[in-house]
Amino acid sequence: MSELIGIDECEHLTAQQVHSLYGKYVSRSQVSLMTSFGFGRELVERAEGMWIWTRGGRRILDFTGGVGVLNHGHNHPRILAARRRYQERERMEVHKTYFSPYIAALGHNLAQLLPGDLNMSFFPNSGAEAVEGAVKLAYKYHKGRRHRILRADIAFHGKLLGSGGLTAVGQNRFTFPTIPGICTFQYGDLTSVREAIAAARRPDGRCDVYAILIEPFSASTVRFCSEEFLRGLREICTAEDIVLIFDEIYTGWGKTGSLFHFMRYPGLVPDVLTTSKSFGGGKSSISAFIAREPIFRKAYDNLTDSLLHSTSTTYYGFGEETATAIEAVNIAVEDDYPKRAREIERVLAPGLDRIRKEHADSVAEVRGAGAMYGIFLDGGPKLLDLAARLAPAGLARDPNFRIKLITCAVVDALYRDHGVYAYYTLNGHNPLVAAPSLVAEPADVEYFLDSLDQTLAKGLTRLLVRFVREKVAPRWPSAS
Repeated sequence: MSELIGIDECEHLTAQQVHSLYGKYVSRSQVSLMTSFGFGRELVERAEGMWIWTRGGRRILDFTGGVGVLNHGHNHPRILAARRRYQERERMEVHKTYFSPYIAALGHNLAQLLPGDLNMSFFPNSGAEAVEGAVKLAYKYHKGRRHRILRADIAFHGKLLGSGGLTAVGQNRFTFPTIPGICTFQYGDLTSVREAIAAARRPDGRCDVYAILIEPFSASTVRFCSEEFLRGLREICTAEDIVLIFDEIYTGWGKTGSLFHFMRYPGLVPDVLTTSKSFGGGKSSISAFIAREPIFRKAYDNLTDSLLHSTSTTYYGFGEETATAIEAVNIAVEDDYPKRAREIERVLAPGLDRIRKEHADSVAEVRGAGAMYGIFLDGGPKLLDLAARLAPAGLARDPNFRIKLITCAVVDALYRDHGVYAYYTLNGHNPLVAAPSLVAEPADVEYFLDSLDQTLAKGLTRLLVRFVREKVAPRWPSAS
């Protein structure tokens, strides 16, 4: 047997050694893809707040917000202290036959913060698990007598078989088997919802839809529902006894300027809410679905069904993860993260609008809310044609890939020329995303805006050609 690698040795592996191990034991294609960017070639030494320090000594402004995970920034001191305290006191992690004070307290805290009777919580590991748990609850609520679930045409709900099927078709390149009865409506269109429900009616006129799943703010496309749509959806679901599920896995804990995006509309309450990402404070892999009390009690709260989706799951509410979430939630409330997002917006929104006007030939649109904005790049037909000619074989015909290639060129330039780590969404029209952690200071936001301004001033054509020649072509020989 080969010699095993220990932690000390792991911390001294070179980037080349890490790439080699990834290629052998994780994913060779992932190495090829990620090393197309500068940040795929470097290793991180440490991270704190808004900043990353590479082993090579570079200081990088992380403007990604950890793709929703890092509202608290990297290594928040209170989060670290909470985890150390848990470890030092040798608290118990696993046995589910002992009741956990952390689970009890976290459930209480969520019930106090959320509106209406969103009181009953379940704590799995990932956002996809939370979504599947919420859907399972809705199906059980109707005792399996209804067979359809509605999702939006731009939905993104995860990558497991169930949650992957509930993710919009256009965002998947390969079709896996999934749960039955998935139907689609147009995001933000109440007429489309009504038509989908009508199409699913049984011959006797009874409704056959057990749940509607919607992201009030779609982070993957940077679109959000109007108040009119969300309230109309609530009315429809109440009238038809359909379980309304809000997926706020990304946008929870202050990201768009309210604790959860839907909470900006007083009196609006879903039947089930899902959350994850920043719920764990950037350190804990934990998620939750929180249900209205009547929904949960009808589905599971009896001795016969109490273990169908229960606390006896091995990694449900794992001790240190739950303790971390308690501290993460308390920080978000005490430091008023929704207010922090609105303060970021006061600098970010007008700055991006100014850039849109000054670079009208490069920026087609800017939209968002709070600390979550998308910059939609274009450059016109000539640039898209150039992107098609430069793209690797097999991808040139995909219009979305052309935009992706252009956006990647800007992401690459921000990183290599200005030390700014940004990202683009993998879905929709691939906007460049400005979604900093909520610990960002105005100076951090201004630095990002200045860097983006200077980058776009070089011209998208120049950035695209440089990116393909220096980063893409060496790894994708068919790119020219």
